[in-house]
Amino acid sequence: MNERVLEKLEILSDAAKYDVSCASGQSKRANKDKGLGDSKGYGICHAFTEDGRCVSLLKILLTNHCIFDCAYCVSRKSNDVKRAAFTIEEVVDLTINFYRRNYIEGLFLSSGIFDSPDYTMERLVKIARKLRTEQNFNGYIHLKAIPGASEELMKEAGLYADRLSVNVEMPTEKSLKLLAPEKKHQDVLRPMTYLKTEIAGYKEEKSRNRKAPLFAPAGQSTQMVIGATPESDLDILGMSHHFYSQMNLKRVYYSGYVPISDDNRLPSLGTPVPIIRENRLYQADWLLRFYGFEFNELVGIDQPNLELDVDPKLSWALRNLDQFPVDINSADLEMIIRIPGIGVQSARKIVAARRFRRLQPEHLKTMGIAYNRARYFLAFSRPFSRQPDFTSNQLKQLILTAQKSKYTSAFSTQLSLF
Repeated sequence: MNERVLEKLEILSDAAKYDVSCASGQSKRANKDKGLGDSKGYGICHAFTEDGRCVSLLKILLTNHCIFDCAYCVSRKSNDVKRAAFTIEEVVDLTINFYRRNYIEGLFLSSGIFDSPDYTMERLVKIARKLRTEQNFNGYIHLKAIPGASEELMKEAGLYADRLSVNVEMPTEKSLKLLAPEKKHQDVLRPMTYLKTEIAGYKEEKSRNRKAPLFAPAGQSTQMVIGATPESDLDILGMSHHFYSQMNLKRVYYSGYVPISDDNRLPSLGTPVPIIRENRLYQADWLLRFYGFEFNELVGIDQPNLELDVDPKLSWALRNLDQFPVDINSADLEMIIRIPGIGVQSARKIVAARRFRRLQPEHLKTMGIAYNRARYFLAFSRPFSRQPDFTSNQLKQLILTAQKSKYTSAFSTQLSLF
């Protein structure tokens, strides 16, 4: 690698770190014609170096030049940063050479917008096409779909990439207009809708014809920046609910805002990144996707933000003590899943095991559940362990006292920055 390419790599990999929507998806792309690599159905296996760096995906920007001036973005045109741009051949060569050396198992490629959305998207597609058709690369490829690019380019991108993502960036149109007046939410929603239709169409065709081409088999995702603007968790999870239910997105990613500029529209430099809030949003997102919760069960008009000191599932249980204790030997799977300390797999083990015996606490302790938390919400044939006169707040303090979190010092009421 020559010095100029290495310098570009340092600049454009550092600029890419703010995009967190790069996790691999459930794509299965078999090796063919003795090509290079493949993508397993379970996604990318992440490998870590001794200093903790993840090296499974080559995560870079094609360029950090950008025609837009979004206040929250480090690559905005008014920011005084060192600029660089890869050529198409340089990205292809980096990907293949890193793959051959077992440094990576795939490519995550995003870009600033230079010249126009179509011009930028065309270059991203050319890279993916070269990797697939000229280098016979069957590894994982995640491309950023550029809002405003033509449907023809979006379609071609889906034929080469495993996953496509169009970042919504701000949770509401009002905040986007404040911080990125040149952008509109509709410019993001339009390609999402198009990709949703194409993905469904190709999936249906694949079910009828095994030789039909793949089209973004790992689906599409998006990212929202949180903490840069005053939206509540109700606003954010409401948007996520829309993406999952109406756009069939695979993942919504939440990126805690990192203060990067002295702008009176944004939190000041030195403001802590909202790591705990980001984590709670991911936990809530998990409940929406896998636990059968509705977003308005986790947040609402009377409580628009998730609690920071307890996870969303425990918070819901404490607000709904009338639904507990749950008889572990007779309750349905859907209710057992909602018991704090019991995950989906453990709940299924419980339902399977009770067919053969009446379960008691000692049986649950061998199933991998967090029994010290779950016991307050369980009923058995023996007397129930939670005292009837415990209030929600008393039970919350009892559980918090028994657990230790590395984030305890950061637990506090969410303060408004605006």
